[in-house]
Amino acid sequence: MTETVLLVGGGGREHAIARSLADSPADLYACAGNRNPGIVALADGFEALDTTNPKAVTTYAREVDATLAVIGPEAALAAGVADALDDAGIYTFGPQEQEARIETDKAFQRRFMREHDIPGCPDFETFEDMNAACEYIDEYDGDLAVKPAGLTGGKGVRVIGDQCTAEEAKEYLRNADYDRVVLEERLVGEEFTVQAFVANGQLRVTPAVQDHKRAYEGDEGPNTGGMGSYSDASLHLPFMDEDDYMDAVDVLRATVEALDGYKGVLYGQFMLTETGPRVVEFNARFGDPEAMNTLPVLNTDFLDVLTAARDDDPLPQLSFRPLATVCKYAVPDGYPTDPDAGAKVTIDDEVIASVVEEHADQSGDAAPEALLFYASVDDRDDGIYTTTSRSYAVVGLAETIAEAEAIAEESLERAGTEGLRVRHDIGKDDLVQQRIDHMDDIRSGAD
Repeated sequence: MTETVLLVGGGGREHAIARSLADSPADLYACAGNRNPGIVALADGFEALDTTNPKAVTTYAREVDATLAVIGPEAALAAGVADALDDAGIYTFGPQEQEARIETDKAFQRRFMREHDIPGCPDFETFEDMNAACEYIDEYDGDLAVKPAGLTGGKGVRVIGDQCTAEEAKEYLRNADYDRVVLEERLVGEEFTVQAFVANGQLRVTPAVQDHKRAYEGDEGPNTGGMGSYSDASLHLPFMDEDDYMDAVDVLRATVEALDGYKGVLYGQFMLTETGPRVVEFNARFGDPEAMNTLPVLNTDFLDVLTAARDDDPLPQLSFRPLATVCKYAVPDGYPTDPDAGAKVTIDDEVIASVVEEHADQSGDAAPEALLFYASVDDRDDGIYTTTSRSYAVVGLAETIAEAEAIAEESLERAGTEGLRVRHDIGKDDLVQQRIDHMDDIRSGAD
């Protein structure tokens, strides 16, 4: 039987999922609130709709006779879209609304970790009274991370001692309209992500990735949805070792054991500290941009993961190509605080193919690659234009991080980025070395 897969969502993450399914023996359909040209080109059909409307998504799934569904964005999970699809008999690789609370409710997330003794949980308290939260900041001996309990697109956190002062954090709380917040100890170290495929009580893990949330080079400026990311040719990153990676996997495994009936992707955001990995947060779906690092190097057919999950079979063991990846996002000028829209996007697959061809003669045994992933763009009759969110990403793949970075950077330079901004330092040798030096200092007690 040929499977029919419905992909829910229209960002760069979903473009990566679509690409991972494009060569599988399946018919691919997609729905999203925006018309992502990369997804549209790969799908057998596309429908523009509100992906937080369970009835609309389920109606389209039935129209195309979907046998499987994959949900990309967290807002759809929070809206119960997986519940509706499952109820309609369409197995959905994504947690139902209650299980998705591991991401969508940070207060629940921390209480869950405490209740089930999940390793790596920071000290924390939750508050509904913002005045009481401000008092806690005054009384706490040390720096705190201030986190709204609900979804904020990765942009709601304020870290005292890094992004703001204690007084600025209190002003932020008083002026915001959050009904609940979590205050937790500030974790010092290097952040990294491990994503796992989860179903039937099993998990299969992917290589570690380091995301870059801050808007500007040198890790300056406000938080964003993610300006880019990199992974190494091994499972771990240059500033970690295999034991660090496996400690993070142990945290994910303990979490899966405590989550009854969870299915989909469990994303662990970790801080590698002096005492090992601590949990910054969990997400209930692929990361964006981290999906664009991990899925392109996945040898295992993603469709095999989906069918095994549905059929209650053992999940396949995952195999990955030993390639490093560097992802760089192009975003509108002014993003994220005051983004401009309407710049014409001039990059295409031919542009990045020319860069790869030049690098092929300089590479080792593995041929380099570059991939273009569209995110939030406006696909008009006369071309593709930027909106006010992240526009597109280029991912370089090569034997080393340095070579992958050069491929991504040159692809962006050749296309031109008028009206767009890129964090050029992501994946550069000096920034990676800073991460290594930082962890060396932390482990030696110098930080």
